[in-house]
Amino acid sequence: MSAGRAVAGGPGQWPLQDVVGVGFGPANLALAVAVAEQNAHGGGRGLRSVFVERQGEFGWHRGMLLPGATMQVSFLKDLATMRDPGSRFTFLRYLHDKGRLADFINQKSFFPTRVEFHDYLRWCAAMVEDQVRYGRQVYALRPAPDGGGPASVLEVHTRPGSDPADGEAPGDEVLRARNVVLGTGLVPRFPESVTPGPRVWHSSALLPRAAALKDRPARRFVVVGAGQSGAEAAEFLHREFPDAEICAVFSRYGYSPADDSPFANRIFDPAAVDDFYTAPDEVKESLLGYHANTNYSVVDGELIEQLYRTVYQEKVAGIERLRILNTTALTAVEEHPHGVRAVLRPLIGGDPHTLDCDAVVLATGYRPSDPRTLLGPLAEHCLTDGRGRLRIGRDHRIATTDAVRAGIYLQGAATEHTHGITSSLLSTLAVRAGEICDALLLDRAQRTDAETAGLAPETDTVPLPTA
Repeated sequence: MSAGRAVAGGPGQWPLQDVVGVGFGPANLALAVAVAEQNAHGGGRGLRSVFVERQGEFGWHRGMLLPGATMQVSFLKDLATMRDPGSRFTFLRYLHDKGRLADFINQKSFFPTRVEFHDYLRWCAAMVEDQVRYGRQVYALRPAPDGGGPASVLEVHTRPGSDPADGEAPGDEVLRARNVVLGTGLVPRFPESVTPGPRVWHSSALLPRAAALKDRPARRFVVVGAGQSGAEAAEFLHREFPDAEICAVFSRYGYSPADDSPFANRIFDPAAVDDFYTAPDEVKESLLGYHANTNYSVVDGELIEQLYRTVYQEKVAGIERLRILNTTALTAVEEHPHGVRAVLRPLIGGDPHTLDCDAVVLATGYRPSDPRTLLGPLAEHCLTDGRGRLRIGRDHRIATTDAVRAGIYLQGAATEHTHGITSSLLSTLAVRAGEICDALLLDRAQRTDAETAGLAPETDTVPLPTA
């Protein structure tokens, strides 16, 4: 059910939502799918939900949808299968709908291309688009006025576009909800000494930025980073710009392979989240350290071998376009009208030197966005542990003081310290969405019980706040 609209300049009412989702990437898309299926088959009044997304349409890492790049996770870990294999939102149902099921089976692979999986996500998003308000930015969350008691309803302040600045502006709208689910994703990480610019970009913008350089000869690219994105960017630029030199720069000695062995992969099982959540802090830290090589700063083994073959064959031919500058750090970049100069420092002997190039691609990873920035004054009521990290329940709800009755749920990397390495990955999306959906249903049942006992009113709508 969508949020609805009020008549401009006149009286109106917003439907009171059971949940508002902030952000509409794969995590909140999976939740929208779980809510849609619950509403279709659960009986009784469905959960009222709306999701707010600043992009004009659904998109997931569009800048890295490189031709031929495959997923590193099985198609069975889609938005629904692990929760309900009979769901109409599974990847297999998508293939059947597109008329490609037999063709996909004949590939004998668990790993679709990234382009195809993105199309699957868009297919799912189209089936729940009535729940989504695209092209709107959430800029504040505030308690709704309720006579001084615990905040049982939250106001979600939105405006058109992607400007997150605070303050009232034309086109602002306020949604009200009993629960909010934050799924704002990751933020590109840049080295401290580097400022992004026209020729200095994060790998997440690789495809559109590289396309803009096609109209002139390219001489050299510098790619910084030893993870999957860095290796893919180096391979892509080497292939797409056949006259350019590609310099892969990283502080390691070489690319490290991802551990995708069967026993290590059990760290991505839904049951592993239960194990991790109940483990002592020192065990959690050990597990994250032991299994970081399943996800962080590692590369698919076949891609490593392909890059090595390329380097070797170019040495044989005497034309070395792919250069591996290992044990080297990028210390600065200096943009000028016709390109950019990268300042490099060898970590094992040698003097700092520069490389003039057409662009510097920073495959330097991501960091989780801090939900407390969006929460504003509500953040003061969010409980933290001894290290200042948010306390998060097994149901993904942020623990709060008694001053906040409304539920604030969190999806993504900001929960890694409580729920483990899958927090920012696709592996447990379906199961996690089901857990949050169940928590929302339980919350509504408890509120209904309170209403029956005469402790709290239950209404479907609330008046619009006056200016």
